[in-house]
Parts: sequence; C-alpha cells; structure tokens
Amino acid sequence: GRRAIVTAGPTAEPIDPVRVITNRSSGKQGFAIAAALAELGAEVTLVAGPVFQPTPAGVTRVDVETARQMLAACEAALPADIAVCVAAVSDWRPRDAAAAKIKKTGDAPPGIDLVENPDILATLSKSPSRPRLVIGFAAETHEVEAYAQGKLAKKGCDWIVANDVVADPFGGDANAVAVISSSGVDRWERMPKSEVARRLAAKIAETFQ
Repeated sequence: GRRAIVTAGPTAEPIDPVRVITNRSSGKQGFAIAAALAELGAEVTLVAGPVFQPTPAGVTRVDVETARQMLAACEAALPADIAVCVAAVSDWRPRDAAAAKIKKTGDAPPGIDLVENPDILATLSKSPSRPRLVIGFAAETHEVEAYAQGKLAKKGCDWIVANDVVADPFGGDANAVAVISSSGVDRWERMPKSEVARRLAAKIAETFQ
C-alpha cells in the first residue's frame, strides 16, 4: 500500500540531433528493485531512462531521456513514501544542443559548453513533499565507501547503496553493495541483482513496520 518512485538506467543529453552524452547503465538493478517493491505490494512508479528492459509486472513506467525530464517525472509522481534513485544521471549537459548535426570542419573538434544538470536525489531529499525514505545509489570506481559517505551527507538522503562498477560493471547481472546510513555500513556479498533488489525491498519494508 506504500507509494514508491524508482529511477533506473542512464540519461541521454543531446549534443545535436544524432549525438548524446550518456553512460553504460543497463537499468537492470533499478528495474529489479521496482519489481521487488511491487511484489511486496507497493504502488511503484518507475522512471526509466533509455534502456531496453521489460516493464515489471504491476509497475507504472514513465520513459524519459534527459535528466530534466527525469526530475519532472519524479516530481509529478509525488507524494510518495519511498524514493529509490538508482538511475545513473548525467552530471552535465551541453548548454545549447545544436539544431543540426555538427560537421567536421577542420583538424580541431568543436568545443562543447557544459552546464550542470539538476541533482534529482538532492532535490527529492529537500522537497517539501519529501518521501519518508529517500535512497540513493553511488556507482564508483575507487574509494567506494568514502565517496558514498560524502554523498550521504551532501545529498540529505537516508541511505546510499554503494557499488564498485570496476568489480561489477554496468550491464552485469550481479552486484556487491554496501548500504550506508547514519547508523553504519551494511556490506552485502556479491549476488544476483534480483537478489540485491529483494533484500533491499525487504529492508525498506522493515522501516515501515
């Protein structure tokens, strides 16, 4: 009976009509979490970047491309009890996307002026309609727990789920994560992403008992 928002996959920020800034996120972990929450009876809105994953049973899916579209879809889904921000959102976007394909005109590549995208996790954490439980993900290549601890303090969320994307790269079917909160660090062994999702959903459910 709880309402949950889950974000999943990458975002794609247009450079011109044929090129984008994006990343390697497959969306698998976010989709698995949406499915696990729905299996426990939550009313789930899944805000998905451009990925090729089937929509989990019982989940309402909203497809987006850019970070700004993803934030707007999350805010439209409020109020909610739970927000799980799994998506690998692009930190930056081109200030002005070209209206036509950028052509090679010389030896030097064209410059791209980048601006910062909205921070979806921080925005939801500080929203007047803040969900009771806000969870972020931190995909890092080194000093994973240290960066995740800093992210927890900076974003204002309740938990950070940290994972090493060198050991478990985007697109894989397994994950080894650490759930970091103000009460400490809970390290989970490497397991299928579906099992990570079920375990996280169970931990979420415990907070509402």
